[in-house]
Amino acid sequence: MWLPLAILSALTAALVTIFAKLGVKTLDSTLVTTIRTVIMAVLMIGVSIGLQKIDITKLQALTGRELTFIVLSAIAGAASLLFYFAALKAGDAGKVSVIDRTSLIFIAIFSGLVLGEKFSPKSVAGIVLVVIGAILVSWK
Repeated sequence: MWLPLAILSALTAALVTIFAKLGVKTLDSTLVTTIRTVIMAVLMIGVSIGLQKIDITKLQALTGRELTFIVLSAIAGAASLLFYFAALKAGDAGKVSVIDRTSLIFIAIFSGLVLGEKFSPKSVAGIVLVVIGAILVSWK
């Protein structure tokens, strides 16, 4: 079930880039990021209510460690969006998005170091190809 969801994630992420590039033309990128984040928060609250995912007992069972990592994830996500929209305003969408997707490399490194995940030679080759692709796309 994860593969169709991952493909949908990639498709919608592509739409984020195109719509954002069109929307950031005349506005400050920080303001655009703020507007987008507020809309996303309202949408996610609506989805959570609609799918009956808000469960006070589960929220109360949240540990301090879990909450800390959720907060850190939110801070990293906000920083990522701020940097992404600023780069998108200044650069070509295709180049910015390819460099942004080199996050895959950092995810691989961090998941190995922090989560202890192992990678096959095939996975390492794929990561190397991502690096090569990013270099080729951004090279003048």
